[in-house]
This record gives sequence, C-alpha cells and structure tokens, in this order.
Amino acid sequence: MPQTIASDLGQLASLRVHADDNVRVALKDLPAGSEIDDDGHPLRLAEAVRHKHKFALRDLAPGEAVIMYGVTVGRATRPIAAGAAITTENTEHSTATSEPQAQRGEWRAPDVAAFRGATFDGYPRPDGSVGTANVWLVVPLVFCENRNIEVLRQCVADALGEDPFRDYKRMARELLHGAAGQAPAEPPGERLFPNVDGVRFLTHTLGCGGTDDDAEALCRLLAGYICHPNVAGATVLSLGCQKAQIEMLRAAVAERDPHGLRPVHYLEQQASHSESALIREALTTIFDGLAEANRVERAPAPLSALTLGVECGGSDGFSGLSANPLVGAVVDRLVALGGSGILSEFPELCGVEHELIARCTDDAVAERFQALMGAYQRHAARVGADFSMNPSPGNIRDGLITDAMKSAGAAKKGGDSPVVDVLDYTEPRTRAGLNLLCSPGNDVESTTALAGSGANLILFTTGLGTPTGNPVTPVLKIASNSELAGRMGDVIDFDAGPIIRGETSIDALAERLLALCLDAASGRYRSRAVQLAQHDFIPWKRGVSL
Repeated sequence: MPQTIASDLGQLASLRVHADDNVRVALKDLPAGSEIDDDGHPLRLAEAVRHKHKFALRDLAPGEAVIMYGVTVGRATRPIAAGAAITTENTEHSTATSEPQAQRGEWRAPDVAAFRGATFDGYPRPDGSVGTANVWLVVPLVFCENRNIEVLRQCVADALGEDPFRDYKRMARELLHGAAGQAPAEPPGERLFPNVDGVRFLTHTLGCGGTDDDAEALCRLLAGYICHPNVAGATVLSLGCQKAQIEMLRAAVAERDPHGLRPVHYLEQQASHSESALIREALTTIFDGLAEANRVERAPAPLSALTLGVECGGSDGFSGLSANPLVGAVVDRLVALGGSGILSEFPELCGVEHELIARCTDDAVAERFQALMGAYQRHAARVGADFSMNPSPGNIRDGLITDAMKSAGAAKKGGDSPVVDVLDYTEPRTRAGLNLLCSPGNDVESTTALAGSGANLILFTTGLGTPTGNPVTPVLKIASNSELAGRMGDVIDFDAGPIIRGETSIDALAERLLALCLDAASGRYRSRAVQLAQHDFIPWKRGVSL
C-alpha cells in the first residue's frame, strides 16, 4: 500500500489509496465539474467535494460496497453517481469482508540498514527493562485520596522549584493586578536531582463503589504503572476502607515484580495519626525515592528494549493517508530491529479484523483476537451501543463517514508486521514484535492502557489537534497535515503533511521520525506533551457503578 500512495502523490488534487479502491480522496476543495485523472481515466465531479472527503470513481448501486485501502469501508444506501461525494446520506457502515491483503508468513521487512546497531540512551532497571524516562510515582488507591495527592503535588513542585505552570501563574497575576503589581518570578535554580525527570501524581475516580472486577482491574493497571520501565519507584496513598485494598495492589505488583526490585511505599490514612502525619510521611518517601532514583544514569541500550505504543485522536480525513501509515512504517522498522509495538483501540479495528487475523503468527493468537473483539462487541451491544457509532461529529465533518473507513486508516498505525500477541486490558507485553491491546477508542483511556502494558514511548497521530500526554511515558504528537502543525506548533512534535503534498515518501519520512523517537527515548528531545506537563490518566471502567 505505501507504494500506491507514493506513486499517486504527484496528483495533488486527489488520491487513490489502493489499486482496488472505488473511491478517491480530495486533497483540496474541488468544485463541481472538476476534471480528475484517475490513473489515466478521466472523471468529472458531479458535485463539489470538500478536501479530505471521498468521491466515487464509478456508479455505485444501493447495497454495493464502498472500497478504500483495498477493503470494504461501507455500503451504498442509495445510488451514487460517478464523481459524487461519499456522505452519511448515501453510505452506511459495513464490515462485509473481502480477501485480506495480508498473508501469514509473507511479511517483507523494510530496509533498516541505516539503523542497524543503533542504540538509545535509557535508564537500566534491575529487572532488565530500560526506561526512556526516570520518574517517581505517587498513586491514590481510591478517589478519596485525590485531595491529598494534589496537596503533595503542590508541595513537591514548590520544594523543588519546578512548577511547570510558573509562566501561567505570572500571566494570571498580571491580568488581575497589572504589570506594576507583578512580582518577579524566581528563575529556576540548579536541579536537585538531574537524573530524574520529575514526580508524577496520578488521580482517578475509582477504587470504591464499583464491582470487584473494577477494583481488580484498577490494581492491575496501577501495578503496570508502578512496575513500568520509566518508573523508579512509587508512593501509594490508601484511605483504608475502600474496595481496592492495599493487599490487592501488593499482589498485582508482585505478579509483575516477583523479586520486589521496585521500591513501593504504602501509606494508609485511616491508620495515620493525622493528615499532617500522612503528608509528612509521604513527602519523606518521595524525597528519599528521588535521591535513590538520581543514582541511576542513562546508558546505551539496544532498540529491542523500546516499545512504541501507537494511538490516534482528533483524526481527520488525512490521518489514514499520512500520519497513520507513517507511524506504521516506524513500527515496522522497529520490529525489524528487534523492538516492539502495541496497537490498541479495538473499536477502531472494527471492519479490518480479517486483515489483522491474517497477520497473526499462529491460530492461537488469531483466536484470542477474535474472542476479545467478540466479547467487547457483545458488551457494547448489551448497553445499546455498536462499534459503528464510533466516528465523532468532527471525524464525519473531515470525511471519515463510517467506522470501517476510520478503522481502515486507524489500523495503519500498526504497520504491516506480524501480530505476535494479543493482550487484554492491563496485561503486560511479554513478546517482542507487534502486539494488539484491547482498549476503548477514548484517547486518554487508550494511552493510559498503552503505558500500563509497558509502552515506554507513545506515538499519537492527530489531524484536528489533541494535546494528550501521559504521566510516565513520553508522547510524541504527529500531525496529519502541515496546517495543523503550524497552527498548533506548541502541541505537535512532527509534521506528516509533506506526504500529502507529494514532497516526500512515507519511507523517507519514517526514517526521520524513527530518529526523533530515539532522541526522545534518550532524553535529547523533550516532547511537547512533556514540556506542557500534559499528564493525562483515565482508567477504563469496564463494569457498572453500584
């Protein structure tokens, strides 16, 4: 598929993604009557087509499949004339399968000669894993402790002189009191712990009032964060009476860290003499932990120690044409070099299951994917929902008319490499290569899950602009178009727009993005999300509230 995209990019008005497609994508606003050259076959547009939207290459009868990426992405609900736009009025979601493009055992790995023998500078951990960051984690077992977490956050920031919102606070004082009343901001001094990337404070709304499964899932997720390669150790705050008990979390941590190599301090407020005593004890564990973490220094590590989590949010009609295939090309290169990737968001894989099943390394992996996908769909149906409801109004406005259309483009973030394992929510990655992770399509719930399963760097594609980050894992934001990259430059790390303009190929840009990944993993580049202290954390609540 990448070769097809690259060969068509010189035609800047529109793009046919795959040779079998019966639609093209408008790369700019096209007025009615525009002459389109479809690989030597002229076509006149029957109506105006907005950029990022699709138009039919031939007459489509009601019930006929709409094909994009070489797979079915919808079906016509009424006659669609050649040159007419594909809209929600004439097309609906369909997952009718066709012959998969992929075949088991036939993957051709990309040329990775430029990165053969490459390393990144990471933080080695006693369990053999390698971190791309070095943070101390502060975790509440229940929402009742969120206030104490916020107290600790402010106290630690003040003590370390590392308030990420210093400039915004100065802005607020100036707006309220005027420049004359503005106290000068203290310049940041020398960092007390130069080998530590900071303290991360999680908050959430769970831990009590749900089912036993909710509590267990929360503890498994928190254990994934506590034992993450980017985490040096953790301070855990518990109220005491909640459903998610300390012993449950201890057991979940022991599953991931059976030898107790990660320092974890458990504090219970109901067993403490006072709130003041709890805060003092928590601060002591944090500052002692920072001193210990500061003794670890970056050292060269093989690319096999790197796990890329891939995510999309605020997608537009170009996401599946530029940013997503670009990220997939990076994942393929990392897998060829011995590293790993994790593709999540099961609702956004609906309609391309047959492609992913064909890429599974064996029947057991394929059957697990089918079982988890089927269970997710049945759970959605019980509450009156369906995967076909996934595209947001913003997605539809930008040409992603059906869920299958969105999914076909979203799945390209996983590249073309074999699927070596399928993980349920909170399960850790244990096999090198491309893994699928059962998570929802919600951006932050999914990035939260990716880090919980061990992704130590996340690539996040967006076409409309999304400022998402993660508390423990650096997130790199890739824009599908250059207009977004210029307008939201304080949020975007990399511009995939040149692909759309025909200025470069996916392969050439993939090497540049992989080099940026190694810089980010080595601490030589700080992602925009890290600079903005964008530390989003939302656990996925699968059960019901009681």
